[in-house]
Amino acid sequence: MRFLQFFVHPLRSLRSLYDWVLSLADKPKAIWALFWLSFAEASFFPIPPDPLLLGMGAGRPKKSLYFAFVTTFGSLAGAVLGYFIGVFFHDTVGTWLLDTYDPDRHVFEKIQVWYQENGFLGILLAAITPIPFKIFTIASGMLGYAFLPFMLASTIGRSVRFFAEGVLLYFFGKPIAEWIERWFDVLAIVFAVLLVAGFFALKYI
Repeated sequence: MRFLQFFVHPLRSLRSLYDWVLSLADKPKAIWALFWLSFAEASFFPIPPDPLLLGMGAGRPKKSLYFAFVTTFGSLAGAVLGYFIGVFFHDTVGTWLLDTYDPDRHVFEKIQVWYQENGFLGILLAAITPIPFKIFTIASGMLGYAFLPFMLASTIGRSVRFFAEGVLLYFFGKPIAEWIERWFDVLAIVFAVLLVAGFFALKYI
């Protein structure tokens, strides 16, 4: 029971955020909300754009690939912002954001080592997985990782993630949204576990 109670309040908060993001799908300017949410998530905001992409794609499956493009484009624009925050504002905004998402700097230190070996792969994995992409965008600027390889890895990774969702929505649409609605609490826990596992892997592998 204690284990279940531990998740009650976080899940309620997460569910409220999910419902709020999903409610934007019905707004007249939802496409702009999708763009700006994708932009913000790649540079400083904690909520990913996937729920909004899901809601919009479920409502209009035939436009889901277009929505995936907007999400990818917005995310890449945000990645550029995150990168230049790391380059020009690493002692102020960059440090504050990293302290917010990685207070012990374990992930940042691992990224630093990883970049010496294969930074391209690190960015690529972060762009696809639940690991907060913003840590990698800011760290890339801080560590002086070359901009063009950074953008190439980001483009490949973000495209794979969002267009995979877009393709599924195009062919299946609403049933996917209904399935997520039904299993949201379980999926939220799984997502949290994957996120923690991702940080753990970055720290120790």
